[in-house]
Amino acid sequence: MHIETLKTFCDLVETGSFSKAATLNFVSQSAVSQQIKALETRFAQQLIERSSRKQVTLTAAGKEFYAECKEIMERFRALENKMRMPLVGISGTVRVATVYSVGLHALPQYVKQFIKTHPQVNVRLEYSRTDKVYEACLNNTIDFGIVALPQRRPQIDLIPLRDDQLVFVCSPEHPLAARRRLSIQKLNGESFIGFERDIPTRKAVDRILKQHKVAVNFAMEMDNIETIKRSVEVGIGVSILPENAVVNEVRNGMLVALKFTEGTFTRSLGIIHRRHKDFSQAAQEFMLLLTSIR
Repeated sequence: MHIETLKTFCDLVETGSFSKAATLNFVSQSAVSQQIKALETRFAQQLIERSSRKQVTLTAAGKEFYAECKEIMERFRALENKMRMPLVGISGTVRVATVYSVGLHALPQYVKQFIKTHPQVNVRLEYSRTDKVYEACLNNTIDFGIVALPQRRPQIDLIPLRDDQLVFVCSPEHPLAARRRLSIQKLNGESFIGFERDIPTRKAVDRILKQHKVAVNFAMEMDNIETIKRSVEVGIGVSILPENAVVNEVRNGMLVALKFTEGTFTRSLGIIHRRHKDFSQAAQEFMLLLTSIR
């Protein structure tokens, strides 16, 4: 059994297409079929359901085989990178999944710095909801994820990063915009635009409001910080958001951001990754950069 056969199998599962798997491996579709049949013959188990030609469906044995193959391929790529490094320096692809509020506003400067130092590395960022980032870690489809208010979960390891300060945000025309600082009590009865209830930052904001006995009227609930900001800009309501996510809008006069008189409210950020993950040298270097800047 060759490593190329395992790669073909993984590509077939991940693309869901015999033709795409064939293209990725520079072989014919019939060659892909033959490799799959050879695997099934070797292990005396069916890996792919034959009931539907429109999609690739794994059997129970196929799912187990894929999970192990994926890990083997990750280790093989890491070995290749390690062996080539003395000749070509750090290279390869770093795959990172992150929530929008971190990926769009906190990461770009670090990505630019990293690529400048390691021009042969491709950093691929994926933006997703928190639960999808955890899922991608468990499925081993990314190197690591970056989320807000990270939680320890089975088979997931956590590396703390830093804290984001949370601030009151409103449109420049809002009556509270003229203040220099704001008591959170002033939010009582305000029309509020927040994240959807299952998003960690929303849960953090809810705890802050409850702690200070503040009741707001949720006008809208959204899963994307950019949509929240646009809604606040046009005066639909106010919000509490990470300060670094509204820097550009405040600078351009589109939003006003105020700190609270009660003190500093924050949300924590962290790196999550699959436990016992075998990182490439490129992924290790990128994580080192992120964790060295607090």
